[in-house]
Amino acid sequence: MAGNDWINSYLEAILDVGPGLDDAKSSLLLRERGRFSPTRYFVEQVITGFDETDLHRSWVRAAATRSPQERNTRLENMCWRIWNLARQKKQLEGEEAQRIAKRRLERDRGRREAIADMSEDLSEGEKGDIVSDISVHGDSNRGRLPRISSVDAMETWASFQKGKKLYIVLISLHGLIRGENMELGRDSDTGGQVKYVVELARALGSMPGVYRVDLLTRQVSSPEVDWSYGEPTEMLTPTNSESFMEEMGESSGSYIIRIPFGPKDKYIQKELLWPYIAEFVDGALNHIIQMSKVLGEQIGDGHPVWPVAIHGHYADAGDAAALLSGSLNVPMLFTGHSLGRDKLEQLLKQSRMSRDEINTTYKIMRRIEAEELALDASEIVITSTRQEIEQQWRLYDGFDPILERKLRARIKRNVSCYGRFMPRMVIIPPGMEFHHIVPLDGDMDGEAEGNEDHPRSPDPPIWSEIMRFFTNPRKPMILALARPDPKKNITTLVKAFGECRPLRELANLTLIMGNRDGIDEMSSTSASVLLSILKLIDKYDLYGQVAYPKHHKQSDVPDIYRLAAKTKGVFINPAFIEPFGLTLIEAAAHGLPIVATKNGGPVDIHRVLDNGLLVDPHDQQSIADALLKLVADKQLWAKCRQNGLKNIHLFSWPEHCKTYLTKIASCKPRHPQWQRTDDGTENSDTDSPGDSLRDIQDISLNLKFSLDGDKNEEENAGDGRSKLENAVLTWSKGFVRDTRKAGLSEKSDQNTGKFPTLRRRKHLFVIAVDCDTNTDTLETAGKILEAFEKERTEGSVGFIFSTSMSISEVHSFLVLGGLSPSDFDAFICNSGSDLYYSSLNLADSPFVLDLYYHSHIEYRWGGEGLRKSLVRSVASINEKNSENERIIVENEQVLTEYCYAFKIQKPEMVPPVKELRKLMRIHALRCHVIYCQNGTKLNVIPIMASRSQGLRYLYVRWGVDLSNVVVFVGESGDTDYEGLLGGVHKTVILKGVCANNQLHANRNYPLSDVVPSEGPNIIQVTENCSSSDIRSSLENAGVLKG
Repeated sequence: MAGNDWINSYLEAILDVGPGLDDAKSSLLLRERGRFSPTRYFVEQVITGFDETDLHRSWVRAAATRSPQERNTRLENMCWRIWNLARQKKQLEGEEAQRIAKRRLERDRGRREAIADMSEDLSEGEKGDIVSDISVHGDSNRGRLPRISSVDAMETWASFQKGKKLYIVLISLHGLIRGENMELGRDSDTGGQVKYVVELARALGSMPGVYRVDLLTRQVSSPEVDWSYGEPTEMLTPTNSESFMEEMGESSGSYIIRIPFGPKDKYIQKELLWPYIAEFVDGALNHIIQMSKVLGEQIGDGHPVWPVAIHGHYADAGDAAALLSGSLNVPMLFTGHSLGRDKLEQLLKQSRMSRDEINTTYKIMRRIEAEELALDASEIVITSTRQEIEQQWRLYDGFDPILERKLRARIKRNVSCYGRFMPRMVIIPPGMEFHHIVPLDGDMDGEAEGNEDHPRSPDPPIWSEIMRFFTNPRKPMILALARPDPKKNITTLVKAFGECRPLRELANLTLIMGNRDGIDEMSSTSASVLLSILKLIDKYDLYGQVAYPKHHKQSDVPDIYRLAAKTKGVFINPAFIEPFGLTLIEAAAHGLPIVATKNGGPVDIHRVLDNGLLVDPHDQQSIADALLKLVADKQLWAKCRQNGLKNIHLFSWPEHCKTYLTKIASCKPRHPQWQRTDDGTENSDTDSPGDSLRDIQDISLNLKFSLDGDKNEEENAGDGRSKLENAVLTWSKGFVRDTRKAGLSEKSDQNTGKFPTLRRRKHLFVIAVDCDTNTDTLETAGKILEAFEKERTEGSVGFIFSTSMSISEVHSFLVLGGLSPSDFDAFICNSGSDLYYSSLNLADSPFVLDLYYHSHIEYRWGGEGLRKSLVRSVASINEKNSENERIIVENEQVLTEYCYAFKIQKPEMVPPVKELRKLMRIHALRCHVIYCQNGTKLNVIPIMASRSQGLRYLYVRWGVDLSNVVVFVGESGDTDYEGLLGGVHKTVILKGVCANNQLHANRNYPLSDVVPSEGPNIIQVTENCSSSDIRSSLENAGVLKG
């Protein structure tokens, strides 16, 4: 609260009241007077109030009260509020200090254990590049190749790229995105990120070697926004791509693809989009698959052209990109833009909101978990500055700069990392288009701008809109361009300008603060900032010296920069923390010197451009001195202008894209491992199960090599693997013999089994009920099978069993219930780490393992190194038990290559799943940990595997329409339960089933932040339902005909 002038003023007012406040007779807290109730006021305003802004408003009301007694009472109550605020703030600060200390200890211990697990530490000469050695474009300063800065060099690089035809997918979900006339500043979701992703997509589409770029976002068909945001597809006009026009094809270029998800006909803020991420993933998956087929016909010789990378922007898109990357087995990139942990720390420091209040308002824990998942899945994390790595990303469980350097050095030396992985942090500043910018050399008199041969062009309309505010519009203009947000620190700028008379005499101040109609229509935060600025203008009598226009178009922004440069002005960004500072680059490109905050990205920009001064945003005098120095010293102004123009090409979009594509090229290519032709017929030799036969015959190769290219350190697990291989070959032996026989005849597809039967189903019903006992599961499964016996007999409906059990446990389960494997088309086992199909030859082998699925999910699977770490963690948990009983033990009977299983003897004594995830991430082990069977079992599976991802795999490989899938679940389930609920499929929740499951009691965020509680795809069935009730629920939902 320090630094607020109004606090000092009301304290002075309290002192002016004198002894009246101490006089017992004047205390009105115990009685009412007239219409004013001090007691009610105290309860309603003091006890429930915890907002400093609200406190300020209370002071304003108190100061305006005419009655001295009532004013005294209000001031007395405000004293209590100040005391309460101070106490709460101290308590929050103490809790946060303890939390930070605990986190530091956990990270240090995790790092020590991770290093101890690896056989040797690094010598001084093997430490690799530290973070500070990374250049502004992500390369090491030592031995770095010369930067491409000339036309000849760029053409050389372009000729090298020409043979490639890449398909790139970008994702940015929130805000309003379109290619032209972007409404930047319309709301907090439509800001710099929107401009960044659109310009990145446009620039990449113009680069040699890139055939198509898709920017996926949300389709918004709402009367409150422009109709253009409801268009499914929008082509971005290329910029400066004349030299590459001969490479353009039928579907080439850059496009905005709008995927419908979330509430229809409603534009909602990003915090409310979280429950609909899975729905977006399914829609995006459909688009990418269809586009891959189209591109395959155009440039892929009939084979699908998969994306070379999927790039998520911000946490919500990072969550979606991780799921899409796993579904398609393609590399993922991630850009955070703004990070949740950093925002959480900033909000906690302000002490205005508790952690729970912050989480409720901003869904901050859901956002942080999405960012952690993005770290798990990303090959490259693109940042704008070193500050983002050193001060923001290091706050996350999944990234440790010190451990990352050690792992990177071991990889360079071709030494095993024992199953540990860390994403590469690459610094690539945002780019900008400069070809259309011509810096002005004239001044306000305009002598250098026109002559008889080339008459002067008319001034842009925005110039007159700004200059109408000024008494003397020819003075140098100090320009600030930011939305009215407290963290942008515009009020400090106005104070600095108002209190420095020499600066006021030499310059004008222009504040471009987004677009507004009426202050009352703005958000409360923005309105509060704007009102504070207007009051400061009045306080310092700055009329005629400050401009604050209400409206401007995005196309007006270059003209605003030009006007400031024309007046020999200065651009300032005084934000408390600026993640990057794209406006600083734009200003430099127009020939404007800069004054910028010393916190964040501007430090890197200033290091490259050297075109201005850095200031402490909290130091009002420092801001005024820097502005005055640049405005008054014309030689310094000219030098800064020249430096900026000379070096600005280093931030061009071609330079950005060159570095970007180079980093993508360094990723090991990944894509679906089968080749197939989905032409509607089933006569292709390249389709499964022919591929499955080859998988089974080459199983040893599939199990011994990793797509990451790292050595598989599992020599000690040879016996276990031999058993696994023999078991799989035994299961599959009958199927191999059966399909070879079938291939010799011309029977129907159903008889030959060329394709799994699930491809022919009109609907697929997935039984994913996680009951505590097999008996309960059998009872529920029996009801579901009985409800649709007619369709099952006809063949229009197929069934999939999705479970945490292993395939051997599934077989025993089916025998126990008198069911046949042929009752199901597929089995998603071990919480999604194994996929089996029912075999035609039930006598020899009832199941067939899909090994392509294993190649699909094994990215970043830690293998034996992960298992050793898990065994060590289990031993640590057991040692903490004072009763010397083993709480958790490894279950070797059901352990498989891609699922490490553990029995839990005492579920109440094991840490919650969120703590296990945290532990794995601190150790750089990328996996899913899942409590199953009401906490009596723990499955650890690859980060790319899950039961929901198993369903998406069936869509990618076999074309199963997810909108025709129905998933049956209970009221609760295993800790991966939430993943089964969202998406385009229908979800049937069976009330009363798994109702007593306690696995989800200790969550970081509510289930409503993951999936919608209601919607057209959620079907609720009453408790103790019968088979007819289940059938009726689907008939009422329109899934089946009555």
